Amino acid sequence: MVEIVQLEKIKSILKNNDVISVIEEGFIAYSDNRVIVPPVGEMLFNKTNGECHIKYGYIKDDNYYVIKIASGFYDNPKLYGLPSFNGLNLVFDQRNGELKAILLDEGYLTNIRTAAAGAVVAKYLAPKQVKKIGILGTGAQGKLQVEYLKSITSCKKIVVWGLSQEEVNEYKKNLEKKGYSVETTLNLEDIPTACNLIVTCTPSKKPLLKKEWIKPGTHITAMGSDTAEKQELDSEILANADIVVVDSISQSKSRGEVYKAITSGIISEDIVIELGKMISNKQYHRQNDQQITIADLTGVAVQDIQISKIICENMD
Repeated sequence: MVEIVQLEKIKSILKNNDVISVIEEGFIAYSDNRVIVPPVGEMLFNKTNGECHIKYGYIKDDNYYVIKIASGFYDNPKLYGLPSFNGLNLVFDQRNGELKAILLDEGYLTNIRTAAAGAVVAKYLAPKQVKKIGILGTGAQGKLQVEYLKSITSCKKIVVWGLSQEEVNEYKKNLEKKGYSVETTLNLEDIPTACNLIVTCTPSKKPLLKKEWIKPGTHITAMGSDTAEKQELDSEILANADIVVVDSISQSKSRGEVYKAITSGIISEDIVIELGKMISNKQYHRQNDQQITIADLTGVAVQDIQISKIICENMD
């Protein structure tokens, strides 16, 4: 019997599990070549400012394989009053191909596993003393990144950038209810001026942050650029960084900040470290508070596998 798991139950299960540790274990397995992940499938809908990603794979000698379908239609809130994100995860028995569960998460699992990845990166690359957390983007990911960083840093000071004062005011209202102190800005330069831990989570197709704005000791987690068209960072920022990490070397050849920097000839592939390898090797962790560190996260199917396993193993 196929289990159909609704969003409410999914949320209740995740509350009682350490998602960050499970996602971290997945990255290690991925870099150890214990995960089979085919190339990302995607459809881009330029007329409606939308996209759909299909990510799938399995961990060797594990119980399941997972197919995740997730969409982002970024004009939905203003045009239709609908969420920007939607999707579901299909979980199959790796032994016989039987469909075991349909996780009707409406894109929630993708958002959570992405936020957890941001926390994993910050655990190893963020400065010891985080002065302020800079967030580019006021959507769901902009909020979840802060929520998942609370297990990594005690910093409660946020500076958020958005496209409109209405957006940043709503963000401020939401986060201050949760005990954060939030400054708002429509000026991008204000973020690196004030913050030494920065998370970019926008669908921008042009660089938002410039090299000359980034101070020594800054860590940036860039996660909005998950297609070949998107870019949030001036590629010179990566060239100037002491450590550049990606969640997937293979995916960085076709999407993300590293893809943009390599294809423009600004950096070479050999300076890039894969996240699972970085976690396992202390020499790739932040070594001092003067280093500039960058993590380019395009989202890997192993994250979807790991978070789906949490749900399937706790459905009873």
